[in-house]
Amino acid sequence: MARDYAARCPRSPGRNAWMVATLIILAAQGVVAQKVRVEEELEAYPTESVDLRCEFVDGGSLTKLTQVSWIWEPVDGQRDNIAVYHPTYGQSFPNVAFRDRVIFLQNNLRIPSIRIKDLRMSDAGRYTCEYATYPSGNEQGTTTLIMLAKPKNSAKAVTVQAGSKSVMVAHCEAADGKPAATIKWLASVGGNHSTSSTNGPDGTVTVRSEYRLVPTAEDNGREVTCLVDQKTQDRPWTEVLKLSVEYPPTVTIDGYDHNWYVGRSDAVLFCHATANPEPTTITWTTASGSLPDTVVVEQNKLTVRKVDDAVNTTFTCEVKNKHGASRKTLTTFVIEEKREPVQEQQTGALVGGVLGTIIFIGIIIGIVFLIRKYQQDTDSLKRITRH
Repeated sequence: MARDYAARCPRSPGRNAWMVATLIILAAQGVVAQKVRVEEELEAYPTESVDLRCEFVDGGSLTKLTQVSWIWEPVDGQRDNIAVYHPTYGQSFPNVAFRDRVIFLQNNLRIPSIRIKDLRMSDAGRYTCEYATYPSGNEQGTTTLIMLAKPKNSAKAVTVQAGSKSVMVAHCEAADGKPAATIKWLASVGGNHSTSSTNGPDGTVTVRSEYRLVPTAEDNGREVTCLVDQKTQDRPWTEVLKLSVEYPPTVTIDGYDHNWYVGRSDAVLFCHATANPEPTTITWTTASGSLPDTVVVEQNKLTVRKVDDAVNTTFTCEVKNKHGASRKTLTTFVIEEKREPVQEQQTGALVGGVLGTIIFIGIIIGIVFLIRKYQQDTDSLKRITRH
């Protein structure tokens, strides 16, 4: 019904004229938009070159090209003319910063593409290829140049002392990158990290991340991994770091077998220490201070050349490094006669137990056999009696 009504109602001349004008304007805008052909966006790196392409698409025989200019609009700053081409007066490069770095690829007013050499981070911005034409006026197209920068990545473990407060044990940095990098950590230790960034004057960003924890002696030598991800990298950059935690010595003494009998030769004690950094001194003493004449010390090893009552005493081993000293004591007892090793006694008992078990099992088997034999004989006797 609405369709029939529209068919019956005549359109007003004013409305028709408005629609025609609108179509003409839209068509004209489409032609204008297509007259100057450029690339919308380009990416480039410092020290490299980039070609900014521009082409005037034929707008008809009535359009006359007067000259073409390349206008640069930095990210922060004012528009500036960097290159001009006039078919009569030739080429001109008004901007001093670009003068020795910009060239026209052709002496062609319709294809005035340019090349910028030795790119800098500050060259980022909008580059407009602008024609002066007659009779339509100026025609233009704009390319956005995005400058990228590969970050300089580094990571390092920091030597710290074991303690009760959270401190930085490693740091990772992605310097002078664009766009800003992302830093992550992989770690089996119970720490946390914080990240900060600093903007450079040329648009680059330096990202720094610190890994922190409450360091213990057990954390020394454990690994944390820094991962840096950024657009210009094919894959994340990684660096594995070994934590360096310093701590005073922890001391133990071993080698004593509780069998120091009179006359025994070469009884030995060892003093072991875990420390970071390595111990600087290891000192053996006894309860009386000095060591008996029968004792020889070589670094962490104490040897009693011949056991006598003089070594019926308490030995002390003291270990030092730059973070302090720790000591351990051990009391040795001298006995009159050699004591049989506990292992041999246990072996004899084990053998005796096994033999006893075998004999017991044999007796049980014999009893079962006799019982079954008796039952068989009884059954046979009963059958004979019945017959």
